[in-house]
Amino acid sequence: MNFYFPLALVVLTFVSGVIWAVDKMFFACARKEIGKKEPGYVDYSRSFFPILLAVLVIRSFIIQPFTVPTGSLEPTVQPGDFLAVNQFAYGLRLPVINKKIVSISNPKRGDIVVFEFPADTRVDFVKRVVGLPGDHLVYKNKTLYINGQEMKQTGVGKGIDYEPPTMTFPVTIMQENLEGVAHNIQINPAKKDSYVYDIMVPKGQYFMMGDNRDGSEDSRFWGFVPERDLIGKAFFIWMSWDKQKHWVRWSRIGTWI
Repeated sequence: MNFYFPLALVVLTFVSGVIWAVDKMFFACARKEIGKKEPGYVDYSRSFFPILLAVLVIRSFIIQPFTVPTGSLEPTVQPGDFLAVNQFAYGLRLPVINKKIVSISNPKRGDIVVFEFPADTRVDFVKRVVGLPGDHLVYKNKTLYINGQEMKQTGVGKGIDYEPPTMTFPVTIMQENLEGVAHNIQINPAKKDSYVYDIMVPKGQYFMMGDNRDGSEDSRFWGFVPERDLIGKAFFIWMSWDKQKHWVRWSRIGTWI
């Protein structure tokens, strides 16, 4: 992303706070004695600093919004869904540098996680955790095996995969059970997948996949996600906008994921 919002937010909060504090300590009293008007930049700093600080704290340590740009997690998450992301699910991290300062928990299999894309940490991705550190993963014939156990799939029905701007593909909706975490995935029967993925997940790394198994570029293509790149756990859809039909998907608002 060209405009790095977390950095801009930190800088604006710091600058407005410094201006307000310096003015209050050194200039406000003297200005009041002579009846001089408060400069505009001080007024703006005093007004916006508490707001910026609150946004910074909430976004960095509690919760932040994330907009889903692609269909890689269909049918669970749709393009245009606005997700609420729990910032402290896996620990408290400093903004901008994303360094963990307090450890809380580790990702669990089946979690939907927002993370910095390892190849370009300026870009945030969202995928599902399927492989934990130390796991042996095999993905063949569109079926996932974890540590020798098949992740069972049961048929749910048929669906449509919408690819921008106007392409559509018939897909099969399956329910996959990730060791107790049941969730829907979609598979395109027309797409052949002859390659067998057979890997071990290294220590401190995670293997991510999209629920749209034939329409997701994930750890099968660009590798593992290190623990340091995790941002938080997505858990709630608070808004959903259909980009093709240009209207709000009211039925998706309030969905827990």
